[in-house]
Amino acid sequence: MAENKESSNSKVWAVMSLVAALGAAAVARKGMDQGWRFATGRKPPQNPADPDVSIREAVLWAIASGAAVALARMLVQRQAAHYYTRSTGHLPGQLEHDGE
Repeated sequence: MAENKESSNSKVWAVMSLVAALGAAAVARKGMDQGWRFATGRKPPQNPADPDVSIREAVLWAIASGAAVALARMLVQRQAAHYYTRSTGHLPGQLEHDGE
């Protein structure tokens, strides 16, 4: 029975983590679009691989948007893990510390 509960908790965590990550990525992307417009006065590049986009602009966009999305995902997944831990009394299996 404990194994079934663990499997169920694992599925709950997987869904929580996925929803949090997708939401964070969408919010971060929207924020990056607005920040780019504010900083440059132009729309962000739709496709940085397009040869018509300057290499400088493509690299800056890739670095800024990648970092913003990764940071947002990490922060919301930490919050989701905190909520999960408060609800279940333990970390999700994927986040348990080695040897503890």
